[in-house]
Amino acid sequence: MRAILFDCDGTLADSFGLICETMRRCFAMAGLPEPDDAATSGVIGLSLDLAIHRLAPTVPVEELPALVETYRRAFHEIRAQGAFPERLFPGVEPMLRQLAARDDVLLGMVTGKSRRGVRNVVEVHGLQGVFPAVRTADDCLSKPHPAMVLECCADLGVRPEDTLVVGDAIFDMQMAVAAGAAGWGVAWGAQPPEALRAAGASGVSTTVRELRDTLDLWLTSEPAVGIRA
Repeated sequence: MRAILFDCDGTLADSFGLICETMRRCFAMAGLPEPDDAATSGVIGLSLDLAIHRLAPTVPVEELPALVETYRRAFHEIRAQGAFPERLFPGVEPMLRQLAARDDVLLGMVTGKSRRGVRNVVEVHGLQGVFPAVRTADDCLSKPHPAMVLECCADLGVRPEDTLVVGDAIFDMQMAVAAGAAGWGVAWGAQPPEALRAAGASGVSTTVRELRDTLDLWLTSEPAVGIRA
């Protein structure tokens, strides 16, 4: 048995606009200079406290929890307004359903989102039962710490060396390497292919179809870890 662990934002769901708008509103509400989209892109995947700290390093650590709550409140308000829907990237839903129907792989989600945020994505897109293991920023140390991967592997009964982490950020790849798993990047998210490869990605897919084909190949390859594009 093998496992594939997916990041959510920028990998499965097109949430870039929502995240950037939320970060701008959060900083504006706190009286801080608003980060541009490029800066926000560089912290997507981290837990909120680390992401905000990187964008505003002069903010005292003791003030970060209040900023995190401001972000979460703004996020849910903006999402409810409907201007930035969290759509799955085209082709992602059928790919996930095909993988979930296989008997040689188990799926998980490893994400910097909150449990509430993950629950919303799963419910909106009808993905209940697709991910037997989920770890969020509410459950584990932030990426690139390997805890999310290791705990999902334990839940699924799959060794890290038989696990592939799929993500769009360098933190996903670094997390995979730290856990002893393989990392595979996607080029439609936060960071460019060269950055993902430098962070440890075995390869990078430029389309969802390429990713689906790569996953099919990985599931029949020996050894599990170390596939390359």
